[in-house]
Amino acid sequence: MNIDFRGKTVLVTGASRGIGRATALKFAECGADVIVHYKDFSGGALKTLDMMPKGKHFLMKADLTDPEQVETLVNKSIKKSGRIDVLVNNAGIYKECNLHECSYPEWQKNLDDTFKTNVYGPAHLSFLIGKYMAGKGGGKIINVSSRGAFRGEPLAPAYGASKAALNQFSQSLAYLMAPDHVFVYVVAPGFVETDMSKNVLKSERGAEIKKQSPMNRVAKPEEVANTIILLASDHTEFLTGGIVDINGASYLRS
Repeated sequence: MNIDFRGKTVLVTGASRGIGRATALKFAECGADVIVHYKDFSGGALKTLDMMPKGKHFLMKADLTDPEQVETLVNKSIKKSGRIDVLVNNAGIYKECNLHECSYPEWQKNLDDTFKTNVYGPAHLSFLIGKYMAGKGGGKIINVSSRGAFRGEPLAPAYGASKAALNQFSQSLAYLMAPDHVFVYVVAPGFVETDMSKNVLKSERGAEIKKQSPMNRVAKPEEVANTIILLASDHTEFLTGGIVDINGASYLRS
């Protein structure tokens, strides 16, 4: 199996920290030129860029909830890099909104913000880049979901629902795009040691969360990145439409 991405360009969204940073670094280590996307955290994105080995890497800023900014991101990225071979839709948000505690306006905003970021952003990018890839002979799209899509998220139902929607979108796209040699995959982590989860992991719930896995820990960003790299590599085409669980056996489904 080939894990050499020399001559290929990869766009990783939300690459200023966490899973996105680990994924961007891993692709760069494997020879890819990486487009490091960020929304607001320019300092983190610059740090990601500085950590990379030499290559034609660059930063791209965009709010993925804005369809016009998504289109600008894609057009500028292709113009600057000359190609996009792999898209990793990693950017996402997790915001708790307990039905018993949220007001109705808070509930609506949480649902709207979550779906715009976790579903619409990846969908718009996949539409534009998927069409581009189909016209260029193929490519790979890898979407970062969550085990919450399957087991539910009682304190963040919008998050769980958004990731379930992303799973179905990915599988629908995989079926549609396979004849164009555009292959679509999903990785579904459980809890991961990231900025998004650190407060929860440091709280009283943290020990309980770690015990959900028989390994008594949560995943490291690099472990998720390694799975993404594997899916993006050669000879995995027949896995298209697949959803890979990365949760340390904390949630098993059949």
